[in-house]
Amino acid sequence: MTQYRKTDEALAALTPEEFFVTQKSGTERPGTGKYLNNKEAGIYVDIVSGEPLFASTDKYESGCGWPSFTKPIEPANVAELRDETHGMVRTEVRSANGDSHLGHVFEDGPRDRGGLRYCINSASLRFVPRDAMEAEGYGAYLDQVEQPA
Repeated sequence: MTQYRKTDEALAALTPEEFFVTQKSGTERPGTGKYLNNKEAGIYVDIVSGEPLFASTDKYESGCGWPSFTKPIEPANVAELRDETHGMVRTEVRSANGDSHLGHVFEDGPRDRGGLRYCINSASLRFVPRDAMEAEGYGAYLDQVEQPA
């Protein structure tokens, strides 16, 4: 079984923005994330630990300025915590093993898909295209990712 964890090597490889978002619970500017408009088939993993987080199948355009997903690909890899910063009460989303800040989850997502909107910073993610999933050790999730047209 794969062990997903935060390592010094992974932290050293982060850009300043990736470090700010994942390690300091920061937020990238809306509309600037590299995965906001990504429509490729594949999965999104924690940029620090590599743990699988979201599938392209569950990604949708919410109009919020950040990539949005209806559910995690592996619920055990996503921790939800109460966040009372910035004068509001929200639910923060962190990777369970890497402890990376990912974003927040809200209850205003598509009702026909569960009603949740996981609003996630691109800077906390690495995209693994469907064609590379098997080679990178994510073959168990191929059935959760749509076939390219």
